[in-house]
Amino acid sequence: MTTARRIEGFRKQALEVGRNRLLVTGIVLTLAFAVIGARLVDLTVFKGGGEPQLAIIDHTPGAPADRADIVDRNGILLATSLPTASLFADPKVVLNARDAADKLMTVLPRLDHRELLTKLASDSRFIWISRNLTPKQQYKVNRLGLPGFGFQHGERRVYPHGRLASHILGMTDVDGRGVSGLEKYFDRPLRVGDKIEVALDIRIQEILHRELTGAMREFRAIGAAGVVLDANSGEVVSMVSLPDFDPNDPGPAGGEPAFNRATKGVYEMGSIFKLFTAAMALDSGTVNMDGGYDASEPIHVSRFTIRDFHAKNRWLSVPEIIVYSSNIGAAKMALDVGTKAQRTYLGRFGLLKAAAVELPEVGRPLTPHRWRDINTMTISYGHGIAVTPLQMASGVAALVNGGLYVPPTLLKRDDREAIETKRVLSTGTSEKMRHLMRLAVKNGTGRKAAVEGYAIGGKTGTADKLSVRGYRKDAMISSFVGAFPIHAPRYILLVMVDEPEGNARTFNYATGGWVAAPAVGHVVQRMAPLLGMPPVRRIAEEKEKTTFTARKHSAPPGKTIIKVKTGARIHKVNGESESQMLKKVRAVLGAPERNRGTEDAGPPEQALATY
Repeated sequence: MTTARRIEGFRKQALEVGRNRLLVTGIVLTLAFAVIGARLVDLTVFKGGGEPQLAIIDHTPGAPADRADIVDRNGILLATSLPTASLFADPKVVLNARDAADKLMTVLPRLDHRELLTKLASDSRFIWISRNLTPKQQYKVNRLGLPGFGFQHGERRVYPHGRLASHILGMTDVDGRGVSGLEKYFDRPLRVGDKIEVALDIRIQEILHRELTGAMREFRAIGAAGVVLDANSGEVVSMVSLPDFDPNDPGPAGGEPAFNRATKGVYEMGSIFKLFTAAMALDSGTVNMDGGYDASEPIHVSRFTIRDFHAKNRWLSVPEIIVYSSNIGAAKMALDVGTKAQRTYLGRFGLLKAAAVELPEVGRPLTPHRWRDINTMTISYGHGIAVTPLQMASGVAALVNGGLYVPPTLLKRDDREAIETKRVLSTGTSEKMRHLMRLAVKNGTGRKAAVEGYAIGGKTGTADKLSVRGYRKDAMISSFVGAFPIHAPRYILLVMVDEPEGNARTFNYATGGWVAAPAVGHVVQRMAPLLGMPPVRRIAEEKEKTTFTARKHSAPPGKTIIKVKTGARIHKVNGESESQMLKKVRAVLGAPERNRGTEDAGPPEQALATY
């Protein structure tokens, strides 16, 4: 009896233990299935994933998020960020490196198979496989179902207009940090979400880009640069540097294509500098519009000789020095102004220090270490000093906008914003410079910039290119700077072509008048209507009381003979001094003492004179 009860007790205890074990096992299994079920609900319902997902890692510390857009002055998108995914792997978790590499190559064929296999077989715990995948690529990689792979979500910077504004916008690196251009200069504001609105008009940018591309192709040049500047606000409406690059494909974006010729490159711009020489001479009272200089003989200084390319071999008035681009006349004018005054004026025009513009790529001007008389003379016509195209355009703006220097800017100015300006010339001198620039286009070396319906003024520039061994006779910089409408300038346009070659159409000339001036005219013709400036049938020129031509003739020593043509009549005037001769000319013309004559409508070979 006792034994039976003992057996019954053991059975009960065994049943209790078994029941408890089953209960615990059931609870554990229930909890496990509950966790799995909850995870499935989370993945299918809350994550909305109709497609397979792999491990996703958030942004790494310091990675950019929501980088702000860059837009042009009309709100057109220039740079923006799109969400992307980058593929990484943990080689320790990859089951079969060769199999994984083979499968990835079917989806990402641009990968290097050998390099990929080496990465997947390494001892590393984290390796990048491919950055910035498209959504379609991400989906296909996910479908492979490879363990040990994951995605890091981020952003990719996109430039909708490609290479059109590459040097202005710059680009970002693979981590979304600005490495050049506006992207680098405004990296911090862009990273915290501050949108940048620039002064650039992408429509005009396209016009200038196309024109410069055509000029480079026609003249087989190695490069070109162009600037369109608002003469009154200093806003850079367009700026192009060629060759350029596509910021959407940063791989090849280096070397020559990455070099910004408009703001980083410094060049001797040649005869455009004669505008500054004339301006400082007129403004300082060194000479007036009635005056001039003897350009009948070249100037010999030490081992240097200063000659005129369009030599007239006679006395030239100030307007003639600009119209015929006389080096001799400009050099003598600069000597009269003086070295100290020349440096002062050039400094006022912003030509002696780097431009304060919103780009990291800014070049510093090259000036003489010792500024001697010979430097003063050569700088007068643009040799011996090198500046950027943007500096040149900004300086010319001060010549024609009433005499105010306005610092250039790539940002769109608020109409209510007060613009900081600095007076560098009198309004009277600025008016005279507009007249001289108009003469240079109507009758001088800039005639090919003229287009029907628009009054353009400007000046050509041609200079031998400087190298480490001195000046090259087989390479030059050809340029033209223009302002329009010249009687009340709104825009400054500068075109510079690097090492152009002449062709049959230009009679093998590759000077600024043949290469750069036409490009400026074409840009004006296309951009003006876009800006609400339709062409006019007849351009209203400044009224002048007397129009005549004057040609200097040989005369006995101490005498000067000038033939003055008024209508069909020709008058001979002679005098022993310039002032005496001018008085007689005025008497013949019946002109008042302070009247300034105008230009000749005849062929450019005729000598223009203003009295």
